This record gives sequence, structure tokens and C-alpha cells, in this order.
Amino acid sequence: MRLTVYYNTKNYDYLIVGTGPFGAIFAHEAAQRGKRSLIIDRRSHVGGNLYTHKAHGITVHDYGAHIFHTDNKQVWDYLNQFTAFNQYINQVMANYKGDLYNLPFNMNTFYQMWGVKTPAEAQDRINKQRQAATIKGSPKNLEEQAIYLIGTEIYDKLIKGYTEKQWGRKATDLPSFIIRRLPIRFTFDNNYFNHRYQGVPVDGYTAIFNKLLDHELIDIQLNTDFFTDKTTYLSEFPRLVYTGMIDQYFDYKFGELAYRSVRFESEVLPTDNAQGNAIINYTDIETPYTRSIEWRHFDQKGDSDMSILTHEYPQEWDCSKEAYYPINDQKNSALFKKYRKEANKLDKVIIGGRLGNYQYYDMDQVIHAALVAVDKEFNR
Repeated sequence: MRLTVYYNTKNYDYLIVGTGPFGAIFAHEAAQRGKRSLIIDRRSHVGGNLYTHKAHGITVHDYGAHIFHTDNKQVWDYLNQFTAFNQYINQVMANYKGDLYNLPFNMNTFYQMWGVKTPAEAQDRINKQRQAATIKGSPKNLEEQAIYLIGTEIYDKLIKGYTEKQWGRKATDLPSFIIRRLPIRFTFDNNYFNHRYQGVPVDGYTAIFNKLLDHELIDIQLNTDFFTDKTTYLSEFPRLVYTGMIDQYFDYKFGELAYRSVRFESEVLPTDNAQGNAIINYTDIETPYTRSIEWRHFDQKGDSDMSILTHEYPQEWDCSKEAYYPINDQKNSALFKKYRKEANKLDKVIIGGRLGNYQYYDMDQVIHAALVAVDKEFNR
């Protein structure tokens, strides 16, 4: 890949802000159609939050674990042009004060929690706890929604602490829809994602972006902040694809949207198996991190007697940190609608990606959205 140029010195058709999946796919597809793009990123690498690097023969995801999963065959086939996937199936463990439980909630969890052995026994236990909670009307917050779905004991041990750490708010202050689609299975099935296509790229995600952007009609400029000279960029390029924060694009004219951020701490350990599983969630409120990730368990061999363990610490977001999780409560959702209405008025600007749409998208959703945007752009 080439690090190049300033502004529109090559008669570019597009300026693309952000080298994450939405921007990189748009640049690639535009190049396939003979269109030239300059793609810029304020970071020192391509790939956005999917950036990966290798250490001790182990591929590490720098911005948290990303396991690809989808039922969308178009998206799966598209991504397989640029990588091969291993057969990794995500099976998460929860650690509550030293006791271990399988996730997502399934018959293994119910057996570990209560000793029940049949779906009828598990459903009866949940129903009794739900009735004892005496929730009146529709669930009004996340706590009531969780108890309605899974009962009080699993909520108290496996949801409450984790959720309040993740969001930095009491569960009673969080909207119910955050957990409305909580996966619950009355089978002995630990597969975290109930999707047909799953896996992790054998060469890491960065290799995908290197292939997407390796084209003579794509130039890349890293360590470049669009907002240092937004006016010049907008005047010199005929079309803009913007994948940053939508409120920042509009100079926060309606106010700032809220996010949660994450801090990662990694350590190299002299063992080939530190915790026995790729991902362990820590669901008590006292443990400061939400989960630990042992990367070599993503079906990687790595150096012998060497492992890398990463802990994730949720934190409040400010402009010095990465924005990870949009806080889609009533206030912020209403604020986003104002920005989206402004974005719809723009004639030469395409706003996309998770920050542009103020949504925590799964990877397949971002890829699908990028392909839809490409189709709309070149068939208009």
C-alpha cells in the first residue's frame, strides 16, 4: 500500500474519510468501477477497530475480540474473496465470583445454576422467579426486561454487574430494548452466535484491508485528520464518503452524542493456556474489567509456551478516547435523528458506518450497508 498525496492533486472522484470496513469497501468497489479515491484516516493504520497485529505468532485484535458471524451469504461470499476463515465457534464462559457458567444462557447454564436437567424444569424455575418479581405492565427498564426474560437469579449473577460496568449506569436507568433480544436456549448448545457462517480470518483482519485497498486507483493517507482542514477537503473533492462521528461532522450544532469507551490492557504469559477459553466474561460488579481474551484460543498455535491475555475495562468516553458503544437512550436517539435529518440534506456527502449511523453494528451489518451504499451510488 502507498502513503501519499495531499488534497485533490490527482483528480480524485472520492475523498473517503476512514479506512474501516465501510470506507475500505466503498473505495475498493469504486476502484473496480474505474473511480479514483483518496482514503484518509486519523490513525496510523488501516482497518479501523478491526485492526490486528501479530506477536509471538499470535494474532491480536487491538480493539477487542471480533468474531465474524452472519446468515447473509452475500456478505460471507464477499469477504471470502479477501481471506480464509478458520472454523472457530465462539463459546463464552462467565465468571461470577469464581463460579463458572456457560454463555449464552442455555441448558448448560441452567444446570450449572440450579441443577435442572430438562427444559421444563428450567422454564418452571424462570417462570416462578418472574412471577415473584411482580413486574407491572411492560418492562420499563433493562432490569425489569432481563428479569422478565430470564428470572432474578441469572439476572443478579450474570447480567446486572456486567451491564452496569459496561454502560457506567444502573440497570434501572438503562432502556429495556438494549436486552430485549437476549438469547435464551432450552438446549445444551454453547454456540454464542446462532449464525450459519462463523469464524476468524486466519491471517487477521488487517490482511483483508490490505487487499481491499491494494489498487492503483486508491491512495492512502494515514495520520490525517479530516477536521484540520474540512473546508478545503469539501471544496476540492466532488464526492465525500464520511465514516466518522455524525455529530462532529456537523460541528456538534445540536450537541454531543454520548458513547462508552473501552481501555485494553494486555500481558504476555509464559504458558500456552492461561484461562482455558478464548473469552471469559466477569459478571460481578467488583471486578473492574468486563472480560478477558486469550487470543491463541481463536484456533491459533503461536509460539510454544507463550500466550497473550487482554483485559477490557469500560470507561467514560471523551474526545481523547475511541468511541465504541453509542448510548441509544431516548435523549441520544432524538439527538441523532436531528443529525440524520441534516445528513439527508447533503448533496455530495455519503455518511455511513457505525459512527455515522450512531449504531453498534455487527461486522456483517457494516459490510452489507457498504455494499448497499455502493449499489445506490453507482446506480443513481
